[in-house]
Order: sequence, then structure tokens, then C-alpha cells
Amino acid sequence: MAGELILIVEDNEKNLKLVRDVLQFKGYQTIEASTGEDGVRLAKDRRPALVLMDIQLPVMDGITALGQLRADPATRAIPVIAVTASAMTQDRQKIMAAGFDGYQSKPIRAMLDRT
Repeated sequence: MAGELILIVEDNEKNLKLVRDVLQFKGYQTIEASTGEDGVRLAKDRRPALVLMDIQLPVMDGITALGQLRADPATRAIPVIAVTASAMTQDRQKIMAAGFDGYQSKPIRAMLDRT
């Protein structure tokens, strides 16, 4: 999968930089958005191989953004992984029930070590 395009939707600049730097070091191309609206727009325009979506975003949260991606035939099949500081069991169940393809709690260093 190295070399493929990954969309990172994250409003925290430090988290965004960490994920972007590690993915680029591993050979992935990245594009970034800081709001759910911008994430949906970029996903439609660029069709990334994967979206890493924060849940708590300004303007439009990650669950709403996922709903828009799933509603559009052009973006429906793009895998979207929730990346969130909400680590409680009920939070994870709610996030997965929303239709995310995976869930990663912050901090995300363990996930990045596996790429």
C-alpha cells in the first residue's frame, strides 16, 4: 500500500503533523483537512485509498462526515478509520455502529508503528 494516497482529517496540528510525517516517511502520499466538510470535499476530489478521520472536528464532526462519504457512490467504498481520543467502550461501539471500517484511539503511535 506504500505510495498510495491517504487523507488525514484532523484539527489538532500536532496530531496532524505526527501522522503526516510518519506516513510520508513510510512512503505514503498524504493530503490533509482540518474540518469534516473539507475532508468530504477532498475525498470526493482526490479519491484517497484510505481516510483517517478524527471524530471531534469543527463545523462537521467525523460521524457526520462519514455519513456523507457513505451516501455518495463515488466515495462509499473508501475505507475510513476513526481516530479519536474517545476511548470508552460505549464510544467505540457508537463509532463502529456508525459504519467506520476501523477504530484507533489516540495516542496513535501504536498504529503508526505497524504501517
